Amino acid sequence: MTRTWVLPMLLLLCGSAVATGLVLSGSPGEASAILLLFVLLAGVNSSLAFPRSVGAQEAQCRSALDGRPVVYWRPGCKYCLRLRIQLGGSARQLHWVNIWRDPAGAAAVRASNDGNETVPTVIVAGRPHTNPDPEWVRQQLARSA
Repeated sequence: MTRTWVLPMLLLLCGSAVATGLVLSGSPGEASAILLLFVLLAGVNSSLAFPRSVGAQEAQCRSALDGRPVVYWRPGCKYCLRLRIQLGGSARQLHWVNIWRDPAGAAAVRASNDGNETVPTVIVAGRPHTNPDPEWVRQQLARSA
């Protein structure tokens, strides 16, 4: 669980240090802008930008019942963020599994990707798809509805 928050906390710490230096050098406006930028970066790279994650087993059970895809992801992954942003509101209909919080999810990703934890890995009808096009994922979601 702590790995999930390492990058956001580092971004906040670095942003605070830079902003403090700017305030001390007499640039409070610049310091505010820099701090805001670092806070936004921390938010985007945190778990807060993604729908609530569930465990791999729960996601598989839910997917078996409703047919919706399962997305394995991790914080700080730019490809996961791209998928999340491009899916927009429909991302909440998918079953998201944070592989840094769920060892079974990480194992499922490694089994699908020759031992690598390559994310996002999207499971549709039991078949893994590594870093798929967001439009394709949207189409799969529409088919499951």
